[in-house]
Amino acid sequence: MQDPVWTSVIPPLLAIGLAIATRQVILSLSIGLWTGAWLLGSGNPLAAIPQAIDAVINVFTDPGDTRVLVFTLVIGGLIATIEKLGGVRGFIYLLQEKKWVTGPGRAQWLAFGTGVVVFIESNITLLIAGAISRPLFDRYRVSREKLAYIIDATSAPICVLIPLNAWGAVIVSLLASSGIANPIDVFIGAILFNFYAIFAVLVCALVIWSDFDFGPMRAAQKRTAEGRFLWPNATPMIDPSIIEAEQSRQPQDSAKLMLLPVLALVLSMPLGLYVTGEGDLTAGSGSTSVLWAVLIALGVAWAIVLGSRRATLESLMQLFLKGAGGLLPVAMILLFSLALGDVANALGTGVFVAQLAQETIPSALLLPLLFLLSAVIAFSIGSSWGTFAIMIPLAMQIVAALDMNASVFLAAVLSGAVFGDHASPISDTTVVASMAAATDHIDHVRTQLPYALISAGLATMAFFVSGLVLL
Repeated sequence: MQDPVWTSVIPPLLAIGLAIATRQVILSLSIGLWTGAWLLGSGNPLAAIPQAIDAVINVFTDPGDTRVLVFTLVIGGLIATIEKLGGVRGFIYLLQEKKWVTGPGRAQWLAFGTGVVVFIESNITLLIAGAISRPLFDRYRVSREKLAYIIDATSAPICVLIPLNAWGAVIVSLLASSGIANPIDVFIGAILFNFYAIFAVLVCALVIWSDFDFGPMRAAQKRTAEGRFLWPNATPMIDPSIIEAEQSRQPQDSAKLMLLPVLALVLSMPLGLYVTGEGDLTAGSGSTSVLWAVLIALGVAWAIVLGSRRATLESLMQLFLKGAGGLLPVAMILLFSLALGDVANALGTGVFVAQLAQETIPSALLLPLLFLLSAVIAFSIGSSWGTFAIMIPLAMQIVAALDMNASVFLAAVLSGAVFGDHASPISDTTVVASMAAATDHIDHVRTQLPYALISAGLATMAFFVSGLVLL
């Protein structure tokens, strides 16, 4: 890593600005990546091109990153299988028969509830909630931007509040490597102080309950009520051919093709953590467990289809490849985001921002500034986990030096990282939320940001009060 200087913030900020201005996320990430390679190299812009390409290739040298990319393609095949062969349709009709979803309000609560219950991994949560809810949102004329916001506000915020999932495994391991003797206890103690995650979920629930939209979301809802699901120049983050159109119910449609793979997914995740951690859930590999879980879910879905003789193995494979291909743009964005994050780390972007804020901070302002600092870093690099890796060791160093409550400092970092991840246009969860809702990515970012800022404002005040009381 280079000695961090102010120029280290240019690549991520450039990528973010261009993504918002042009709506071309992959191109924007590419330019940010090239700029970062230029700064890392000798100063020759032409020589930076092969360096930027190497940065993309080097993503595959990290097994965890590679597993995330493979998982993205596999989940695409799983979703296509469930949707095209009537699993989602059967589940929707089950809800109708049970009179669980009879209007736009209950459709929104279904998306919210799915985001809360499926807490294994944020991207899995997004994709499942989107697959279940998108047809209902279209049917009851609720905007796809609203769906993207609801599932985004209940994915990462819920995941970061649960110890026994991929997120918990990463956080606990970082605490342990930072010299914390009781990392699980510290994590559990941080849950009640994880103000952004808590407020994000509560604000989302309030928005659904009150049926109150404002800002760009109000305009999107008005457009949808008129029968237009997208703005004229919008580009949905998914191949339209894999989105299931409204159809009459088929005799072979079955809710179990939706429910059993999801159940297998939920149960397989802690099992994967147990196996990879050799009996210790907290020591397990989150990325490995997530990939295993989605592969097991795919196997269950295929077994159901083949057992009922609804499709041949050849047709299932073709459907899988088509579904995986539909998520190829998402995988590309994730690939370039990971590469940009690696370059930002090499430039010392996070360290520079951290050092800048650490020099002059009154003790009463430590918590809110730590929250805001983590938020800026996560927003800039588009990764909550990357921010965890940068900020958790720093926060624990402050705790050790000042002999303060480790849980509340951890909560400030987690809250800031989740906000940045939630709001950033280059975050993988933001991208996947847009894809799962079949909406334009930048439209999702624009409509969601006011709600995220409200939660961030409430969290900042809560951390300020906590700093006055506890420090």
